[in-house]
Amino acid sequence: MKKLINDARAVVDEALGGLAAAHADILSVSFDPRYVARRGAPIVGKVALVSGGGSGHEPLHAGFVGLGMLAAAVPGAIFTSPTPDLVLAATRAVDGGAGVLYLVKNYTGDVLNFETAADLAVGAGIRVESVLINDDVAVEDSSFTAGRRGIAGAVLVEKIAGAAAERGDFLESVASIARRVNASMRSMGVGLRAGVLPYSGESTFTLAEDEIEFGVGMHGEPGRARIPLEPADAIVDRLVAAIADDLPFAPGDRVLLLVNGLGGTPQSELYIVFRRAAQALAERGLVLTRSLVGSFATSLEMQGASLTLLRLDDELVELWDAPVHTAALRWGC
Repeated sequence: MKKLINDARAVVDEALGGLAAAHADILSVSFDPRYVARRGAPIVGKVALVSGGGSGHEPLHAGFVGLGMLAAAVPGAIFTSPTPDLVLAATRAVDGGAGVLYLVKNYTGDVLNFETAADLAVGAGIRVESVLINDDVAVEDSSFTAGRRGIAGAVLVEKIAGAAAERGDFLESVASIARRVNASMRSMGVGLRAGVLPYSGESTFTLAEDEIEFGVGMHGEPGRARIPLEPADAIVDRLVAAIADDLPFAPGDRVLLLVNGLGGTPQSELYIVFRRAAQALAERGLVLTRSLVGSFATSLEMQGASLTLLRLDDELVELWDAPVHTAALRWGC
């Protein structure tokens, strides 16, 4: 696998350097300690949202730092959680006195390190709330988690909770909205080909040419099954059934559908997936009210896609539509 890199050990910092140069009006990057912060932070009197995790999932999370989303993102090494001291440094940098909300995907390293950072922050006099994101319906436990994994649904939590913070909600209210979003959404993905780790040149998993990983995790963890490759519509029907039956979603529900590429999937294929997913939702009587298509939570250059379905109410629609201006997501500004 050929990659546009210089030194495998410098991939994360050099990528962050490019992010900072391209979006200096939106964010700034600290390299030691390493975190990305919203330009102008801290904002006095505003709840600050902080998230993070291993690199390799871009634009998650650094690409969502800015107006209407995160105050800071803390990137670790490739597929490796950031350490508590980095999370604490980011927390100190963006705390404006109204408290800090940690949005944590359910992976063991992230959970433990953000918990430790929260204890340290509280000890330093900073109010902290934490919300666990566990939207993946594929498996209950995995090699990286106890309980369900957090995957692309993190984008929806960050956007909607970020809008609540932007309008001036108190910390407890923003956390409550984030938990409501997490409880009202379900996700699942399918992998066609693995990504390749830049420091080893090795694939994260191996599939035969005629196999797919149904329910693959963000780091290439096993899903529900390895099955023969099928036409796109058949794969989408499997994903929609697994997701929609889990909440469960009911006829008449208004929903937001995210079709997320895993890093190596052409946009044309994502729209083929969206086309059938929209049809399948209509067949179930669900009302497709909002949508998002693109690569937002990736796994290096893994081929494949995930679907996320969120049940909406009037407030969640309003918060989704609220202005956002980040490197990877922007509207209404």
